[in-house]
Amino acid sequence: MKTDPYRVLLVDDRRQLGERARGLFSTGALAPVGNGTTPERMLEAVLESRPNVIVLDVSTDRAFAAIEDVMAQRPTPILVLHHGPKSGTDPFKALAMGALDMAELPLQPTDAFWVAIARRLALLAQVRVVQHVRGKRKHRARPVSPAPGDSAAFPIVAIAASLGGPKALSQLLSMMPRELAAPICICQHISDGFTWGLSNWLASETGKHVVEARQDEMLEPGTIYVAPSRVHFRVEPPGKVSLDTGAPLQGFRPSCDALLESVANSFGRRAIGVVLTGMGRDGALGLRAIRDRGGRTIAQDESSCVVFGMPREAILLGAAEEVLPLEQIPATLLRWVDEC
Repeated sequence: MKTDPYRVLLVDDRRQLGERARGLFSTGALAPVGNGTTPERMLEAVLESRPNVIVLDVSTDRAFAAIEDVMAQRPTPILVLHHGPKSGTDPFKALAMGALDMAELPLQPTDAFWVAIARRLALLAQVRVVQHVRGKRKHRARPVSPAPGDSAAFPIVAIAASLGGPKALSQLLSMMPRELAAPICICQHISDGFTWGLSNWLASETGKHVVEARQDEMLEPGTIYVAPSRVHFRVEPPGKVSLDTGAPLQGFRPSCDALLESVANSFGRRAIGVVLTGMGRDGALGLRAIRDRGGRTIAQDESSCVVFGMPREAILLGAAEEVLPLEQIPATLLRWVDEC
């Protein structure tokens, strides 16, 4: 059992974050490394002090180059703080550079805000290379009953992702054709209120039509739908969006399992599920539901994951038909969509 606090490096342009963020260290689970540093000296400070996790204020574009440098020379979990839509900086660019999490920094952050951030940092600090899962667990085929969605007008792709997901999604979607003959539905664990920004960022990065899902709209092939904050995103026959504020599942709302299970029930053999990088096990049961109903399933492999937790759980559950590196997933999806 760990007894020493996790080491936290605070980084901002004016080296004032340490004064504002005293609440981070109130529980004793975290400890600051030195007196913090600036983005220009972030890599030097990381190499010298070897923090478990970094908190980086992205108030200027200099922070993005700092993330890239650290990720290239000594990868370390990073949570970025930004100052809202009027700040002039794009926090999703930080995720593309390799940061794992983000939060909006209020003008007057409360103790409760810092306590919540401290919990997230303690989880990020535990991100480690995990034991390699050799091979695939055999999946016992079960008789598949005809599902209402087996005769759906088009196939559907549902993707689950968490830590490291925005960057993985950007890379995956960039390699997909603009006019894919299937809608793509995404559940990405991300801080409340950021899904609209995620949709816009993915659209800008990939050149694809990416939107937040809206209640009762009908899914259309070629469009990418992102689960909104604070609601579960489900798909009902024959391809209608259903959003609800039911209780969180395994602590998550939106829940990856909720999306994938609804796709399994609504599309049957025409459903394709993917579990990408992320911590925890959300998505494993949903992916198995798709496979049990005769759909096709993929888990991202360990070598290309930032965090192998979610894919690993799906593999151990026998939910993954294929375990593939990120760069091989788009071609497989294209082939399966054509075959559905």
